[in-house]
Order: sequence, then structure tokens, then C-alpha cells
Amino acid sequence: MSRVDLTESAAVLLRKLSAQHGPLMFHQSGGCCDGSAPMCYPAGEFRTGSSDVRLGELLVDGIPEPIEVWMSAAQFEYWRHTHLTIDVVPGRGSGFSLEAPEGVRFLIRSRLLTEDELTALG
Repeated sequence: MSRVDLTESAAVLLRKLSAQHGPLMFHQSGGCCDGSAPMCYPAGEFRTGSSDVRLGELLVDGIPEPIEVWMSAAQFEYWRHTHLTIDVVPGRGSGFSLEAPEGVRFLIRSRLLTEDELTALG
């Protein structure tokens, strides 16, 4: 059981970004100038710490390293009962996220976790 997944469209883009930038990571921003969006960075470029929660990792065919997904702890309090799917849609992405020059942006699609899924996550 995982809290996070991705669509095939997002996987295609991640393969391209990984080929250009090497290992990747996501951090689900908590607002401010970029709204609440999954931000893609080269792995380790965004520093995580005690104020962040590791949601899991994405295993993408064609990318040797898992892609870790993080969220601020404060935002996780609101989203702890949800399963998140990273997708990609046409539009202007954040200037800080790697997909910005591609004319697309990552976004989160969410659904509530079932009682069985919450139990499995512990």
C-alpha cells in the first residue's frame, strides 16, 4: 500500500526529465507563490527535514532510481487520509519545477483512503 502513485502521462514526462537531469524527487508544496502543486526537482536539490513527511517513492520503468515524494508536515495533517496520484496536464508549470519549460505542469489528483488502506498504512 502506498500513499502516492502516478499516471502513465506523468511517467513519460519523468523519463524525459530523468534523462536530462538525473535522479529526481517531488515535494508537494503547501501554497505560497506556486499554490499547492507537486514540485519536481533533481534529487537532493530541495532540502527536506523534520518539517517534512516522506509519502513514499515512485518506481518508474526506465528510471533506475526511485523518485521520493515529500510533503510538508503541516500540509500532511490535512492530506493524511488521502491517496495522491501525480498527473501532468497542459499549462504553465512553476518556474521552480523541472517541467516548467515543457509547457505542462504536474498536479495532484486525490481520493480518500479506504479504512482497509488506512489500516495497512499503520
